[in-house]
Amino acid sequence: MLRLLLILGLWLAAATLAAQDSVLTVRVAEGVEVELVYVPGGTFTMGSNQARGVKYNYQSARPEHPVTVGPYYIARCEVTQQLYQAVMGSNPSKFNATPTHPVESVTWDEARQFALLLSQMTGRRFRLPTEAEWEYAARGAQASRRQPFPGCDRHGLDRAAWYCVNSKGSTHPVAQQQPNELGLYDMAGNVAEWCLDWVGEYPAEAQANPRGPAEGEHRVLRGGHYNSTSSACTVYDRGWYIPSGRYELFGFRLVMEPDHAD
Repeated sequence: MLRLLLILGLWLAAATLAAQDSVLTVRVAEGVEVELVYVPGGTFTMGSNQARGVKYNYQSARPEHPVTVGPYYIARCEVTQQLYQAVMGSNPSKFNATPTHPVESVTWDEARQFALLLSQMTGRRFRLPTEAEWEYAARGAQASRRQPFPGCDRHGLDRAAWYCVNSKGSTHPVAQQQPNELGLYDMAGNVAEWCLDWVGEYPAEAQANPRGPAEGEHRVLRGGHYNSTSSACTVYDRGWYIPSGRYELFGFRLVMEPDHAD
């Protein structure tokens, strides 16, 4: 019995160490940090054949298709107003009650510029997530329990997302709701998150590290926002808008490309 307890203790210690090693904190300024979770990459089924049908000129999330993504880090939280202010020197947000509210009223162009400036400040390679990276992380990656919402089913959405039912028409400080399987907060609701891709129809065939069409008119938004219905908070629902569009519904989350030293 003692031997078994010793083995179990060593296993738990190793598991705890592995979990700690999967989280990376990058200092940006005094008291301002970005916490990121390592996603080792893998293959998953992107989209949903059960999703809503035609949205404008695109098939929303159809067809389901296999996608493989490489390893990356993704931020635990949406970019906060504190972090945005530290990098950009300004705060465009409407809902600015606390520094830990997500930044919003940010265009795609500004989100991209933010990532470039943060990369210069830290020596790391930050950018917006691709649509495939975003969905893989929202689904929980290799830890996925195959839920329709990030980390929960329909009955748990009120505890995992700020959306039209519980938001009271406003954003809320990040990391107040339950995280998904990877420990990521607010992957549904709060603010819709800009992705790197131009929006386009999904192909039926398998893809590796897709980045959407080479050109287009609208950039992808994912995850729904504080005024969204539950259907827009699913892991597969797609939104889009012109990259110069500025609304208090729009924010973003960072991805960081891993260094060899990581």
